[in-house]
Amino acid sequence: MILTHPKSSVSEAIKTIRTNLQFSSVDEPIKSILITSSVSGEGKSFISSNLALSFAQSGLKILLVDCDMRCGRIHTIFNLPNEKGLSNLLLDDINKKTNSYIQKTEYDNLSVLTMGIVPPNPTELLASEKNKKLTKLLEEKYDLVIYDGIPMLDLTDSLVMADLVDKIVIVSSYKQTPIELLKNAIKSLDKFRNKIAGVVVNKMPNNKNKYNNYYNRYYNE
Repeated sequence: MILTHPKSSVSEAIKTIRTNLQFSSVDEPIKSILITSSVSGEGKSFISSNLALSFAQSGLKILLVDCDMRCGRIHTIFNLPNEKGLSNLLLDDINKKTNSYIQKTEYDNLSVLTMGIVPPNPTELLASEKNKKLTKLLEEKYDLVIYDGIPMLDLTDSLVMADLVDKIVIVSSYKQTPIELLKNAIKSLDKFRNKIAGVVVNKMPNNKNKYNNYYNRYYNE
């Protein structure tokens, strides 16, 4: 949407999210963001991809990492090969080989690290010391690293990644995400509450009154 419909309300909303994230940390610049959701199908990868492009358009050097090593789709969105990705890199020498796993996209300032082959132990890979070192290494190489995570209530992978990033964004879907599931997702991140930058309500109708009704209903409950 950022590219095909740059003046649309969706693109403007993405840019607003970008700006809000930039202002969400006053003392130190944000180096890494985890995009997650309550359950699958809420548009997490759509938000991750468009947000990464939006940051890249602002002139920052961006890396988008697909850390959903079970059914990630970032490689499909950007039409990239997925034979070598995050899962493969975590079995290799991250100090010497990281650059060979990162793919440049056709868009200025945006690179992608795809999910790689589906491993038998994705949670263990993400929780490994090597992944902790990799996250620090990537932050040194890029202005901002955006992680497209796994839904909070499906598996613990995003909880593992939540410990390694600066900010967390939770994606929900209008009239699709039950309020209780969203509350449970936020509750599961309780120890990282200071990292939660906000909740993105996706798939909203282009109607301000409907938005206000949904907004008020959520906070009143």
